[in-house]
Amino acid sequence: MTRTVLESRTRTVTIGFDEPFCVIGERINPTGRKKLAAELEAGDFSTVEADALAQVAAGAMVLDVNAGVVYNSNPDPNQTEPPLMRSLIELVQDLVDVPLCIDSSVPGALEAGLAAAQGRPLLNSVTGEEERLERVLPLVKKYNVPVVAISNDDTGISEDPEIRFAVAKKIVERAADYGIPAHDIVVDPLVMPVGAMATAGQQVFALVRRLREELGVNTTCGASNISFGLPNRHGINTAFLPMAIGAGMTSAIMNPVALPVTQAKIAAKKAEVAAAGITLPEIDDESFVRLFGLGAMKAGPGAEMIAIRAANFLVNQDPHGAAWIAMNKGEDSGAESRGGRRGGRRRRA
Repeated sequence: MTRTVLESRTRTVTIGFDEPFCVIGERINPTGRKKLAAELEAGDFSTVEADALAQVAAGAMVLDVNAGVVYNSNPDPNQTEPPLMRSLIELVQDLVDVPLCIDSSVPGALEAGLAAAQGRPLLNSVTGEEERLERVLPLVKKYNVPVVAISNDDTGISEDPEIRFAVAKKIVERAADYGIPAHDIVVDPLVMPVGAMATAGQQVFALVRRLREELGVNTTCGASNISFGLPNRHGINTAFLPMAIGAGMTSAIMNPVALPVTQAKIAAKKAEVAAAGITLPEIDDESFVRLFGLGAMKAGPGAEMIAIRAANFLVNQDPHGAAWIAMNKGEDSGAESRGGRRGGRRRRA
């Protein structure tokens, strides 16, 4: 069975057909987060620290680390991303013990992250574009790490699943030319938004089955892409993920955390209740939030994480439902990995 082994300094996580679904936390990423981007440019890593701890506590088994912020003081990412990536990797791996996923479109940042990482991180990513293949695959070989392979090439992202499969096959074959085995390729078949393409879910499920059966590779995706532009995105995501697991997908890059309800939202709901002429007994905010189903007062596992844990149980990747029962008894210890072997410095080729 295909197994992709990731390591931190002290923990081993295996992505595989017969392993629990691997959740790769996505929140350490400044894309679309202006506050985080400004903090990173100012050398403030407090949000990164909070996001790292919250994601692991919510059940992330691997953390994606993305340094893709465009500095106002220097818009050249080739200069700014490598040192920032090194700093982020060093910070996060000293804070949590899960393996890391080094995420950048800048090859220099990928290598800076690889040089700083302990254990065996996942590299994110290579595509079928010729220049990208020639820049990234030598790094994968040099540092003996697994890599996310995204199914687009020099022609862009195709809506045709046959073309996306062909691109994935090309990447696996080119990697083999470098001596990189298929079990170290984690293919992202590219999830399209179902709001824009009605067959997007069916496409990705079929692609995952082909990638597993014909290429023997593990798979991943940006899970929230499926619900882009739609209302109640969590509802779509929590349906999509168990279906993807049932089709054979073995990991996803996603947000595992349900963020706490804001005081502004609580105040707005209280005003709405008062305007409706409803008089409530004196209750604290936590009881009020529970009463009206507003969420929770502190961060915890999101609905998607609960769906994944249930799916692991249903596909027999949670023996006797131990993780499911522990989570529902409040005994969940965070990231789960089968075996829990002690990792070490990555093995170089």
